Amino acid sequence: MIVAENIHKYYGDVEVLKGVNLHIKKGEIVAIVGPSGAGKTTLLQILGTLDKPEKETDFQLSINDISLKKLSDKQLSEFRNKHIGFIFQFHQLLPEFTALENVCIPGFIAKKSKNEVENEAKKILSFLGLSHRLQHKPNELSGGEQQRVAVARALINNPAVILADEPSGNLDSESAKNLHELFFTLRDEFGQTFVLVTHNEELANMADRKLTMIDGKMTE
Repeated sequence: MIVAENIHKYYGDVEVLKGVNLHIKKGEIVAIVGPSGAGKTTLLQILGTLDKPEKETDFQLSINDISLKKLSDKQLSEFRNKHIGFIFQFHQLLPEFTALENVCIPGFIAKKSKNEVENEAKKILSFLGLSHRLQHKPNELSGGEQQRVAVARALINNPAVILADEPSGNLDSESAKNLHELFFTLRDEFGQTFVLVTHNEELANMADRKLTMIDGKMTE
């Protein structure tokens, strides 16, 4: 499913990733933990095609047997929209749009029909227990509800991979627990592969595998 080999990344003179290797199977939930500054978020951004490894290194990066290093920027953008869903610590919902509209945006970018996207968004929001909040804007939702809307947005194009960066870091303990359990329900229901960067040990310990990053290197 995800194959990353010999991933290096520099910011100026600082080597943030030092030859990271990562293999993740389809349907796995993998948690990546480690101290701040270890390179976790940088790795997640590279896996999500938001950033690129150093070109000079002999790296490999593929998702679903598609080599990402061969794709143009436009092709990467299209791949990202169709195959990768993102969940961030701060939900990144657009405040002027309703929950339903926020969820629909990636579907519209993928040029799907309005009816198709809205029907799928309603189905996912209902699955997440938000059928009564479709027309509410983010400031009318609780923190946990906002994050569930963000999860629905990540799922709208039925991506193969969900990448989550500190997804429960901004939630109270009960909402965080509910979100953690939701990831496993989604995996069982829709078959997505999850890569989670987290400082939450409870979430990390629930995962199929827990990987630790220290000083730009990966250990298991």
